[in-house]
Amino acid sequence: MAMHIEFLIEDSSGAKLLETLVPKIIGDIGSPHTWRFHSYKGIGRIPRKLTKADNAAKRQLLTQLPKLLRGYAKTPGIDLIVVLVDSDTEPCSDLLADLKRVATDSGIQHVLFRIAIEEVEAWYLGDRPALTHAYPRAKPAILNTYVQDSICGTWELLADAVEAGGSARIKSKGWPRPGEVKHQWAEAIAPHLNIDANASPSFRKFVEGIRRFTS
Repeated sequence: MAMHIEFLIEDSSGAKLLETLVPKIIGDIGSPHTWRFHSYKGIGRIPRKLTKADNAAKRQLLTQLPKLLRGYAKTPGIDLIVVLVDSDTEPCSDLLADLKRVATDSGIQHVLFRIAIEEVEAWYLGDRPALTHAYPRAKPAILNTYVQDSICGTWELLADAVEAGGSARIKSKGWPRPGEVKHQWAEAIAPHLNIDANASPSFRKFVEGIRRFTS
């Protein structure tokens, strides 16, 4: 059965990644399914009062999520909502419990929450061949220190491995340079990701979840 899926992602670099990744999972050519991506300006926080009218100008995903899911629950023609967020330093189980609470309150039936541990850059680090294909001069000494899906400053570690001057140089330039670099990684690495061979458990859960609904 053909499905329409709405993907909610916390930032535009994550959306850039999924623009390449999702067709690999679902099958772009000849697929009966359709989808759209919606990126936000950061993760934000789930409001304490889920019915509170939030400032619409704050385009942060979790800040707007209760309102978004209530709206989707009343919208025909949408078969699945996929929400992808980074865990950052929050325990995954706590974040997932909060997300499920929002879904229950909204009355929505079909929503899939997926959490990248600690950041979505863990998915690039989980596929060394894809990463080194995009960045042949990546520093193996740094890559070899990475413990998959660990809380370690994931994007900084990747930057130290593949960018001249590493994360320190990127941070010294201020915003929006970190976001620009993350966009570059999505464009360079995502096309080479093997959806069936990634060391990241959170990546594998994302792929499994999408396939479960669309196969």
